[in-house]
Amino acid sequence: MKKLIKNSIYTQTIKKSVFITNLIPVDSVDIAKNQLKEIKKKYYDATHNCYCYIITNENDGIKYSDDGEPSQTAGIVIYNVLEKNELTNILAVVTRYYGGIKLGAGGLIRAYSSSTSEALKIALIEDIIDYHYYKIKTDYETANTLIRYLENYSLIEKKFQTKVSLIYKINPSEKDDFLEQTISYSKGKAEVLLLKIANQ
Repeated sequence: MKKLIKNSIYTQTIKKSVFITNLIPVDSVDIAKNQLKEIKKKYYDATHNCYCYIITNENDGIKYSDDGEPSQTAGIVIYNVLEKNELTNILAVVTRYYGGIKLGAGGLIRAYSSSTSEALKIALIEDIIDYHYYKIKTDYETANTLIRYLENYSLIEKKFQTKVSLIYKINPSEKDDFLEQTISYSKGKAEVLLLKIANQ
């Protein structure tokens, strides 16, 4: 899956109708609804504010609306583009100012599809990585050895008490190498615990 890093906006004109696409990163349905209200307030004089939001792991996390356009010509179209691009935690609102020329169902579908697609082309997007967080507990000497030899990995916390506690954030593609090196450099003395798997 992928996520939007920051807000993005794209505008195009088709047969005198102006289409303004706002892409907004959102982490919850409540945030998506609040952002949607703000967009509708900003473009209060628009003919339509069609939208779709997709939120991972939340009830009612997918919703889309034609906002008065003919059925199946806008909201579902925006959703299909977002889904095809494997995006989540995103709100896409395509605002239309009607220019006086009817586009027809096919023209509307193409307009809403291209508005969303073109907006995504200029948006800052990154893959969602499910990082593995490992806690290593060991003695001082072994900890110093590990810190030295595992310097290419992301050490996010170290605590020196009776034993030393180290927490590393590991990309899943590096997981096997990290565990192999930890066991090797600690000569089996280190206790390794998977704390959690979480994306950022």
